[in-house]
Amino acid sequence: MRISGSCHCGNIRFSLDWRPEPAEIPARACSCSFCLKHGGLWTSCPTGSLRITIRQPALVSRYSFGTRTAEFHVCSSCGVVPVVTSRIDGRLYAVVSVNAFQDVDPALLKRAAATYDGESESARLARRKLNWIADVEVQAGNG
Repeated sequence: MRISGSCHCGNIRFSLDWRPEPAEIPARACSCSFCLKHGGLWTSCPTGSLRITIRQPALVSRYSFGTRTAEFHVCSSCGVVPVVTSRIDGRLYAVVSVNAFQDVDPALLKRAAATYDGESESARLARRKLNWIADVEVQAGNG
């Protein structure tokens, strides 16, 4: 299943090739203060591949906090956060916002709370390596 998504203005777009075809899509509502304030609802397909296209890189802010092991890609034009990335052992991993999906049946989404309080940095990175999308490519335009 190919899932397309973007920020509101389309500056940050993604295409997620979800393999195999999902019977349901997990949607994790992170309880960290950033995600709570932004309505973060994230998913990933460890066996899939993700292509991120940024039309105007100058209009993308990258925000990190806490352990500074993840970057939230915030569109400076419309304020939406469609993608989060984490570089682990030289490889880029990512999750995407289900709120940025286009044309996906909401009945496929299985929402659940996710709390990572008290998780050590090494446990956090190990969890991401196991559960986040590992086949990630970013293409950035030049305006």
